[in-house]
Amino acid sequence: MTSSGLSMVINDFVVFILSHGRPDNVVTVKSLKKFGYTGEFFIIIDNEDQEAEKYRKKYGDRVIVFDKAKIAETFDEGDNFKDRRAVVYARNACFDIARQMGKTYFMELDDDYIDFRYKINSKGEPIYRKPIKNLDIILGAMLDFFKEVDAKSITMAQGGDFIGGKQNGISSSINQRRKAMNTFICSTDRAFKFVGRVNEDVNTYVWFQSLGNLFLTFPLVAIQQKQTQKNKGGMTELYLDSGTYIKSFYTVMFSPSCVKVKMMGIKNPRLHHSIDWDSSVPAIISERHKK
Repeated sequence: MTSSGLSMVINDFVVFILSHGRPDNVVTVKSLKKFGYTGEFFIIIDNEDQEAEKYRKKYGDRVIVFDKAKIAETFDEGDNFKDRRAVVYARNACFDIARQMGKTYFMELDDDYIDFRYKINSKGEPIYRKPIKNLDIILGAMLDFFKEVDAKSITMAQGGDFIGGKQNGISSSINQRRKAMNTFICSTDRAFKFVGRVNEDVNTYVWFQSLGNLFLTFPLVAIQQKQTQKNKGGMTELYLDSGTYIKSFYTVMFSPSCVKVKMMGIKNPRLHHSIDWDSSVPAIISERHKK
């Protein structure tokens, strides 16, 4: 990592923790400090949050409130519902918030991260239990990489990406994957809009990549979250109300040519989106096919 990466963490970079309805359970704040992040962070909530005063009482000036209805007018929600219990509004608000702060780079984090850990070493071998001790260095390296590639966003992997061990694909490769979820590193110079009220991360990386843009997962490191439907607040109630079928079908609506819904899992199967990558993104054709 170059020295510019680490200094950028301090000077031109900020972490936004997106939260709603759980001021006493913003686990990510504690995890950032525990795993070695020393830079700026702010908690982003909306003006419809009934717990806003509790957030302010606990976190003071680190709480930033945005106008949810105003942001809703700036992107395609994918439906005509009035239910705004979703994180997509905060995701899109962060670009304006970063600009107002004079920051070029920022990272969006959910509020329920338990830890940050290494997952693959430089030889491409899986690492199962090795916590990150200095997040500043990791984020500096990711920022250096982000500056060098023409990507809309890059993210860390998720714990669930490694289910199945070496056989699942991501565990056996140090190469980036064309997906992006949870830990979005973004730039105000490469702004984009997350789309769809639900499943906004998948909707966005599939739809925008079909237009020739790039999103990447950095598989060497990963976050671990609390189980979504057991962590009160945030989007838990929305997921419980609508179920995974409706959630996954938003991506089908945005990209019907390359996404379908099918059963996933063995012991507890559930409906989930399935992406046909061969027909979803532009690709470089091998020279061996040249005529």
